[in-house]
Amino acid sequence: MARIPNSGTQHALRAGDYEAVIASVGATLRSLTHHGRDLVVPFDADEVRPAHRGATLAPWPNRVVDGTYTFGGVERQLALTEPARSHALHGLAAWLDFEAIDKGPDHVTLAAVIQPQTAYPWRIVVTTTFSLGPDGLTQSVSARNESDEPAPWGTGPHPYLVAGEGRVDDWTLELPAGQVLAVTPDRLIPTDLVAVDADEPERFDFRTARRIDGVEIDHAYSGLTRDDEGLATVRVTVADGTGVAMTWDAACPWVQVHTADKPDAAQSRLGLAVEPMTCAPDAFNAANYSFDAGLLVVEPGASTEASWRIAAIG
Repeated sequence: MARIPNSGTQHALRAGDYEAVIASVGATLRSLTHHGRDLVVPFDADEVRPAHRGATLAPWPNRVVDGTYTFGGVERQLALTEPARSHALHGLAAWLDFEAIDKGPDHVTLAAVIQPQTAYPWRIVVTTTFSLGPDGLTQSVSARNESDEPAPWGTGPHPYLVAGEGRVDDWTLELPAGQVLAVTPDRLIPTDLVAVDADEPERFDFRTARRIDGVEIDHAYSGLTRDDEGLATVRVTVADGTGVAMTWDAACPWVQVHTADKPDAAQSRLGLAVEPMTCAPDAFNAANYSFDAGLLVVEPGASTEASWRIAAIG
């Protein structure tokens, strides 16, 4: 039997000038190119996925502070998968091996089950479809609650977008968001939702496209400006106007943006993480905040879905 790469079974997709490879572990977008140009930071098939690069995040994106939350009157303790900050990071699905239940030359549908466990006692069937077309790569994620009780839920992707040559500092960002979630500097614990031009507009306000330069961001944004179809779009470009765009609908009222700062300069700021999210960071503790954190509650037998698209510019 052929050896399975460390990132799982590989699903190669192609449509027109686009090519993508989806790895089964974490239903991960391992690579995406247009005319051979990278649109996301890739990694090798036999590489253990670096952190959450390209992974599908569920049943929560981002962080649960201290790994603790109360739902249905019961307090629960999640494993602290971000030990440096003592939080539960990016859900339970990122290292599950998803099974292909439908596949064609330009699409694949993967499914996995989050089994009931002490810290999250609900059975959730997670199904995601990656589809390539002339407008880029679209991913949809659905959750079906197969438990007898309502379940808290959130999802989102974790791609690191690549505009072209250079690194994050060389690129221009257009981010149509009027609000940013203030966090503590050490542990990134949410404190308040504020206007992007309130305190540090040079750091957070990218409503008018401008170069990122040395700005460091690891924050969630909301208050998104949308087009006539209700879509929000982030654009990352190089000097000649080419680049990459990420678009999503009202299912995701939040987006996390991270300049991918690393201690190792060689690995730092290689791509810009743009993560549309159905809910805010720490949404499992939504009652602790004065703003609407957007936590979804999926009733027994019910389903919910969200989707987003990555496409080349130029």
